[in-house]
Amino acid sequence: MIYEAEFWVAVAFVLLVLALLKLGAHKTVTGALDDRGRRVQAELDEARKLRAEAEALLAEYQRRRQEAEREAAEIVANAKAEGERLQAEGKAKVEEFVARRTRMAETKIAQAEAQAIAEVKSAAADAAVAAAEALLTDTVKGKLAAQLVSDGIKGLAAKLN
Repeated sequence: MIYEAEFWVAVAFVLLVLALLKLGAHKTVTGALDDRGRRVQAELDEARKLRAEAEALLAEYQRRRQEAEREAAEIVANAKAEGERLQAEGKAKVEEFVARRTRMAETKIAQAEAQAIAEVKSAAADAAVAAAEALLTDTVKGKLAAQLVSDGIKGLAAKLN
Protein backbone atom coordinates (compact mmCIF):
# COMPACT_ATOMS: atom_id res chain seq x y z
CA MET A 1 0.00 0.00 0.00
CA ILE A 2 2.83 2.43 0.75
CA TYR A 3 4.33 1.59 -2.60
CA GLU A 4 1.31 2.48 -4.63
CA ALA A 5 1.04 5.81 -6.35
CA GLU A 6 -2.56 6.36 -5.45
CA PHE A 7 -1.63 6.25 -1.75
CA TRP A 8 0.94 8.97 -2.16
CA VAL A 9 -1.46 11.05 -4.28
CA ALA A 10 -4.06 10.76 -1.50
CA VAL A 11 -1.44 11.70 1.16
CA ALA A 12 -0.32 14.70 -0.95
CA PHE A 13 -3.90 15.76 -1.45
CA VAL A 14 -4.61 15.57 2.30
CA LEU A 15 -1.40 17.52 3.05
CA LEU A 16 -2.33 20.11 0.42
CA VAL A 17 -5.80 20.51 1.91
CA LEU A 18 -4.36 20.81 5.45
CA ALA A 19 -1.82 23.38 4.24
CA LEU A 20 -4.50 25.35 2.49
CA LEU A 21 -6.69 25.26 5.59
CA LYS A 22 -3.75 26.36 7.76
CA LEU A 23 -2.99 29.25 5.43
CA GLY A 24 -6.67 30.32 5.35
CA ALA A 25 -7.25 29.65 1.69
CA HIS A 26 -10.76 28.52 2.47
CA LYS A 27 -11.51 31.96 3.89
CA THR A 28 -10.16 33.61 0.78
CA VAL A 29 -12.19 31.31 -1.48
CA THR A 30 -15.38 31.73 0.58
CA GLY A 31 -14.78 35.49 0.76
CA ALA A 32 -14.34 35.65 -3.01
CA LEU A 33 -17.49 33.57 -3.48
CA ASP A 34 -19.37 35.74 -0.99
CA ASP A 35 -18.18 38.88 -2.80
CA ARG A 36 -19.21 37.41 -6.11
CA GLY A 37 -22.62 36.49 -4.61
CA ARG A 38 -23.05 40.02 -3.27
CA ARG A 39 -22.15 41.50 -6.68
CA VAL A 40 -24.59 39.18 -8.42
CA GLN A 41 -27.28 40.08 -5.86
CA ALA A 42 -26.57 43.80 -6.35
CA GLU A 43 -26.83 43.36 -10.13
CA LEU A 44 -30.12 41.50 -9.70
CA ASP A 45 -31.43 44.25 -7.42
CA GLU A 46 -30.31 46.89 -9.95
CA ALA A 47 -32.00 44.95 -12.76
CA ARG A 48 -35.24 44.75 -10.74
CA LYS A 49 -35.01 48.47 -10.05
CA LEU A 50 -34.41 49.24 -13.74
CA ARG A 51 -37.28 46.98 -14.75
CA ALA A 52 -39.62 48.75 -12.30
CA GLU A 53 -38.48 52.13 -13.68
CA ALA A 54 -39.00 50.91 -17.25
CA GLU A 55 -42.49 49.66 -16.40
CA ALA A 56 -43.27 53.01 -14.75
CA LEU A 57 -41.99 54.88 -17.84
CA LEU A 58 -44.00 52.60 -20.10
CA ALA A 59 -47.14 53.23 -18.06
CA GLU A 60 -46.44 56.99 -18.13
CA TYR A 61 -45.96 57.00 -21.91
CA GLN A 62 -49.10 54.94 -22.43
CA ARG A 63 -51.02 57.38 -20.23
CA ARG A 64 -49.60 60.32 -22.20
CA ARG A 65 -50.44 58.62 -25.50
CA GLN A 66 -54.01 58.02 -24.37
CA GLU A 67 -54.24 61.62 -23.19
CA ALA A 68 -52.86 62.86 -26.52
CA GLU A 69 -55.35 60.68 -28.41
CA ARG A 70 -58.18 62.04 -26.27
CA GLU A 71 -57.01 65.63 -26.88
CA ALA A 72 -56.75 64.93 -30.60
CA ALA A 73 -60.29 63.55 -30.60
CA GLU A 74 -61.48 66.67 -28.75
CA ILE A 75 -59.70 68.91 -31.26
CA VAL A 76 -61.31 67.06 -34.15
CA ALA A 77 -64.74 67.24 -32.49
CA ASN A 78 -64.28 70.96 -31.77
CA ALA A 79 -63.15 71.59 -35.34
CA LYS A 80 -66.21 69.76 -36.69
CA ALA A 81 -68.51 71.71 -34.39
CA GLU A 82 -66.81 74.99 -35.35
CA GLY A 83 -67.13 74.10 -39.03
CA GLU A 84 -70.81 73.30 -38.65
CA ARG A 85 -71.34 76.52 -36.71
CA LEU A 86 -69.53 78.55 -39.37
CA GLN A 87 -71.49 76.80 -42.11
CA ALA A 88 -74.80 77.55 -40.37
CA GLU A 89 -73.69 81.14 -39.76
CA GLY A 90 -72.69 81.55 -43.40
CA LYS A 91 -75.97 80.05 -44.56
CA ALA A 92 -77.90 82.44 -42.31
CA LYS A 93 -75.91 85.41 -43.66
CA VAL A 94 -76.56 84.34 -47.24
CA GLU A 95 -80.28 83.92 -46.52
CA GLU A 96 -80.35 87.34 -44.85
CA PHE A 97 -78.51 88.87 -47.83
CA VAL A 98 -80.96 87.29 -50.28
CA ALA A 99 -83.94 88.44 -48.21
CA ARG A 100 -82.55 91.97 -48.01
CA ARG A 101 -81.90 92.06 -51.76
CA THR A 102 -85.41 90.70 -52.40
CA ARG A 103 -86.92 93.41 -50.18
CA MET A 104 -84.87 96.08 -51.98
CA ALA A 105 -85.99 94.74 -55.36
CA GLU A 106 -89.63 94.63 -54.23
CA THR A 107 -89.31 98.19 -52.93
CA LYS A 108 -87.84 99.37 -56.24
CA ILE A 109 -90.58 97.54 -58.12
CA ALA A 110 -93.25 99.13 -55.90
CA GLN A 111 -91.70 102.59 -56.43
CA ALA A 112 -91.53 102.06 -60.19
CA GLU A 113 -95.12 100.85 -60.17
CA ALA A 114 -96.25 103.87 -58.16
CA GLN A 115 -94.34 106.19 -60.47
CA ALA A 116 -95.86 104.51 -63.54
CA ILE A 117 -99.37 104.81 -62.04
CA ALA A 118 -98.72 108.48 -61.27
CA GLU A 119 -97.46 109.06 -64.82
CA VAL A 120 -100.53 107.26 -66.26
CA LYS A 121 -102.84 109.33 -64.05
CA SER A 122 -101.04 112.50 -65.09
CA ALA A 123 -101.26 111.52 -68.77
CA ALA A 124 -104.95 110.60 -68.33
CA ALA A 125 -105.62 113.92 -66.58
CA ASP A 126 -103.85 115.83 -69.33
CA ALA A 127 -105.83 113.91 -71.97
CA ALA A 128 -109.10 114.50 -70.08
CA VAL A 129 -108.32 118.20 -69.74
CA ALA A 130 -107.44 118.43 -73.42
CA ALA A 131 -110.64 116.55 -74.39
CA ALA A 132 -112.78 118.70 -72.08
CA GLU A 133 -111.18 121.84 -73.42
CA ALA A 134 -111.76 120.73 -76.98
CA LEU A 135 -115.37 119.77 -76.23
CA LEU A 136 -116.14 122.98 -74.40
CA THR A 137 -114.43 125.05 -77.04
CA ASP A 138 -116.58 123.45 -79.73
CA THR A 139 -119.86 123.80 -77.80
CA VAL A 140 -119.46 127.13 -76.03
CA LYS A 141 -118.21 130.20 -77.84
CA GLY A 142 -117.06 133.61 -76.77
CA LYS A 143 -115.97 135.16 -73.49
CA LEU A 144 -118.02 132.78 -71.37
CA ALA A 145 -116.38 129.84 -73.07
CA ALA A 146 -112.90 131.07 -72.32
CA GLN A 147 -113.71 131.63 -68.63
CA LEU A 148 -115.45 128.26 -68.26
CA VAL A 149 -112.56 126.49 -69.90
CA SER A 150 -110.06 128.29 -67.69
CA ASP A 151 -112.02 127.63 -64.45
CA GLY A 152 -112.84 124.08 -65.46
CA ILE A 153 -109.27 123.20 -66.26
CA LYS A 154 -108.06 124.57 -62.94
CA GLY A 155 -110.76 122.72 -60.99
CA LEU A 156 -110.26 119.48 -62.91
CA ALA A 157 -106.52 119.64 -62.48
CA ALA A 158 -106.96 120.25 -58.72
CA LYS A 159 -109.29 117.25 -58.39
CA LEU A 160 -107.02 114.90 -60.35
CA ASN A 161 -103.93 115.82 -58.42
